[in-house]
Amino acid sequence: MPILRHARATSAGGVVHRSVDGHLQIALVHRRQPVLWALPKGTPDAGETLEETALRETREETGLEVELEEPIRAIRYFFVHASTRFHKTVHFYLMRPVGGSVDQHDHEFDEVRWLQVEEALQLMSYATERQVVERALELLVERESAAASTSKSRPAGDGVPA
Repeated sequence: MPILRHARATSAGGVVHRSVDGHLQIALVHRRQPVLWALPKGTPDAGETLEETALRETREETGLEVELEEPIRAIRYFFVHASTRFHKTVHFYLMRPVGGSVDQHDHEFDEVRWLQVEEALQLMSYATERQVVERALELLVERESAAASTSKSRPAGDGVPA
């Protein structure tokens, strides 16, 4: 049995979300061969921060211009390539689209599609990425609850705090 070298790898990406007619959607990247439905992500360029990588890779892979909202979580896994066993960490961020179009995605994927969250979770290829999306949903619900409680506690009037 050959001896494997060990290495670490890092990537960053995001969960891009929007609301359409009251339904939450996220953007997934799709490849036909081998079949893959996944979140956009990729490897840092030299000197890039994780946040810069997440923004660039998401823009390249989806065609969408996005803004970071907050970190979601990191996932870790192992894979073997050639004679090296990699321990990979992928950092994911919650993102919102501010421009661009899924029609402008790069050649790495066959398609980029906005999907309602329920359908996205069923199609996604990796359980760890489904967990990232589920955590993103929790963050969005927490944010919505906080915004609702803040608006209820504001005094009526001209919008200037008392």
